[in-house]
Amino acid sequence: MAFGWIDEQARARRRAGLVRVLRPRPARSPLLDLASNDYLGLARHPEVAEGAARAARTWGGGATGSRLVTGTTELHTALERELADFCGFETALVLSSGYAANLAAVTALAPYGTLVVSDAQNHASLIDGCRLARGTTQVVAHAEPDAVRKALATHDGPAIAVSDTVFSVDGDAAPLTALAEACAERGAGLVVDDAHGLGVLGAGGRGAPHAAGLAGRGDVVATVTLSKSLGGQGGAVLGPARVIDHLVNTARTFIFDTGLAPAAAGAALAALAVLRREPERAARARAVAADLHARLTAAGLEAVRPDAAVVSVRAPSPEAALRWAADCRAAGLSVGCFRPPSVPDGISRLRLTARADLSGDRIERAVRVIGETRP
Repeated sequence: MAFGWIDEQARARRRAGLVRVLRPRPARSPLLDLASNDYLGLARHPEVAEGAARAARTWGGGATGSRLVTGTTELHTALERELADFCGFETALVLSSGYAANLAAVTALAPYGTLVVSDAQNHASLIDGCRLARGTTQVVAHAEPDAVRKALATHDGPAIAVSDTVFSVDGDAAPLTALAEACAERGAGLVVDDAHGLGVLGAGGRGAPHAAGLAGRGDVVATVTLSKSLGGQGGAVLGPARVIDHLVNTARTFIFDTGLAPAAAGAALAALAVLRREPERAARARAVAADLHARLTAAGLEAVRPDAAVVSVRAPSPEAALRWAADCRAAGLSVGCFRPPSVPDGISRLRLTARADLSGDRIERAVRVIGETRP
């Protein structure tokens, strides 16, 4: 029977407690949200919503085509200029998602004969970029610059190292300065995914590469998403002009995909304007994360110290994590639940996201619910 094998896989997922389901949420949820990636609280900001609405009224509901055909509007180019200037890079290229941006960067910069050195805990989009690239990928130990250095030493041709700046599961930051040094020693490029750094790290939220003094270097490329701190949708690749020109001509997820919807571009431009005007939002998100961690550990929970705005709380098993998240939801708190195969280390956990607009009372309430519902 066609697709009969799917039934056995479904049974195996149920036995392992790994079934995933979609839960549509209403426009106004009564739950306290520590699950979304809206780190700066901008997704519902009036100026961001109006930026999206104004763009839709002006340009319509969609981009109408590939960026190389009809899908590039004046909004797209304005957003690229603003992103590059804000983050400190020479130029930028906007794509339809952060996932598409990572696929574009890795595949276009790793043709046949290239060595790709990838951190063992990289995001799935970077991993998929490595799988699709024509180059050879070598996976190295998590956040170990010396492991990157040793891997690069085995290869005489072109090479890149690929890493998240802030890892999405535990919220720990990559040692970017040391990684850049290891790459520079071998003439390799460094490609970093700053999805969880933009808006949170660096001066006024300019991102992890900016904070590390790497923004604008000719050997560093960064990808970002517009769907986390900026509260919208889409992604971008930031880097030297020659790299961006190369992506325009070779990156399949750019060439063959419809351009980012104008509303999303308008929302991102508005969010960047708010962040420029209110740079303290970045520091507030980090402070909320530190407060969450301190309160959770004081309550006897095993929480990982955050380097940005992600706080991870370990669970004893996938089943326990799923039940814990469900009990939190029943008590009015929405939290992330990360289980295999989404976690590279096989450890299930609750994943909490700190938001700049969370008050002390709401943080206290969240910690109380998590403690009272622990398995």
